[in-house]
Amino acid sequence: MYHDASRALQDEFGSRALADRLESRLRRSAFTEEDAAFIGSVRFFFLATADPEGRPDCSYKGGDPGFVRALAPDLLAFPDYDGNGMFKSLGNIRANPHVGLLFIAMEERPRRLRVNGTAKVALDDPLLPEFEGAQALVRVTPEDIFPNCPRNIPRMQVVEDSPYVPRCGVERVEPAWKTFDIFADVTPPRRA
Repeated sequence: MYHDASRALQDEFGSRALADRLESRLRRSAFTEEDAAFIGSVRFFFLATADPEGRPDCSYKGGDPGFVRALAPDLLAFPDYDGNGMFKSLGNIRANPHVGLLFIAMEERPRRLRVNGTAKVALDDPLLPEFEGAQALVRVTPEDIFPNCPRNIPRMQVVEDSPYVPRCGVERVEPAWKTFDIFADVTPPRRA
């Protein structure tokens, strides 16, 4: 889990033994039932990807609880919803499958869970219909799963659900920016 530069800093700060203990006690490569329940309860996570040259990109992925799921101990899936059409994250995944996901709970019980692994993008995945409003599905095979200390996570509450999250039986709301003169003529129709 650590490379030479990590080890050098651990040695400089005297934390190598702690890092090793954290890895041996907390790191895993398969989701536990508790991991799966936590992942299924979140409304958002952060997705880190990198292009073919290793330049990073981080994006926010959000939806109603259950939009991202640990389907098996070695499989996580999440939908790609209609967005700005840049496909930064999905394009990076197709070019470089290594990903990092950070799940954070800020409500009742602050929590953090990191998932590093490899991902694949599918436009015709058989599970796609199970994810309302999905235009693609991303499957992640975990390599390193580990919780982080939540001590610096503020307690917050959801004031209002986003009207843009796809929901069964609810008409999709288009963001206003798609109708702006500078974008309207090049905005493709929604696929899902």
